[in-house]
Amino acid sequence: MHGTESPSPWVCRWTHLIAPGGTALDVACGAGRHLRWLHSQGIRVAGVDRSSEALAACAGLGELVCADIEGGPWPFASRQFDAVVVTNYLWRPLLPILIQSLAPGGVLIYETFALGNETVGRPARPEFLLAPGELLQVSAGLRVVAYEDGFEEEPARFVQRITAVRELPHAQGPQRHLLPARTR
Repeated sequence: MHGTESPSPWVCRWTHLIAPGGTALDVACGAGRHLRWLHSQGIRVAGVDRSSEALAACAGLGELVCADIEGGPWPFASRQFDAVVVTNYLWRPLLPILIQSLAPGGVLIYETFALGNETVGRPARPEFLLAPGELLQVSAGLRVVAYEDGFEEEPARFVQRITAVRELPHAQGPQRHLLPARTR
């Protein structure tokens, strides 16, 4: 079942940007691999998925909403979160709503498949693959802290990732978004 594997290293790497005790929304959360990770870091979590079976595996972690976010209304209308996390999911009509769902100071952590993936596996249909630079375009107006677009060998896949922050309005001086320490 989707969501039972380890959390994404990209999500883990950037979790520190989420306000301590803040709220995070995991979109298309599956069985909750990121809900579990975020919850373990002291973050209050909400997850949305269309599978009630997958959500059942997340019981007790936080707010869980079973909804068809592609065919129905957005279940979090007018709500904002300190983080929005999306991995291995793309529904372009939802992208502006996800950006609007970020509270001031909130962080978008997004990772999914990119064009080229059709040469190595699934997903292979263009509607499920990001075009070069697409997450940068979607995040216009946010402060991009990190971005990657390329090929990984293990497992073989083309991916695009972004971490971007809705900066606080009227902040005094530059806002500091701490980069993780590098490991060698």
